[in-house]
Amino acid sequence: MVPMAMVPLWAQFSMPGGGEMIIVMIVALLLFGNRLPQVARSVGRSFMEFKKGLQGIEDELRSAATETAKPTPPKARENEEDKQTNPAPKFVPPSAEPQEEPVSQQG
Repeated sequence: MVPMAMVPLWAQFSMPGGGEMIIVMIVALLLFGNRLPQVARSVGRSFMEFKKGLQGIEDELRSAATETAKPTPPKARENEEDKQTNPAPKFVPPSAEPQEEPVSQQG
């Protein structure tokens, strides 16, 4: 058996039972009184907004996963003319040595 000093404090308590839940409800009624329905409504709305946000994130993740999983479609076949024409100019080396122009001095 493990000594109580070795067990963390949070592990020494269990989930609240029926009696504890009634006490919590009475305390909530005393604290919030007439505003309890408003508080419950706002908590419910907040929870629904949270769920909508999670659903949006899940949808984005699913769509991103399906986009990367789809294979890219093959390119359309090119015409024979398209294959023969070269859009970039072809490099032609100069036939003669470059000539230097005399530099004139001003002054």
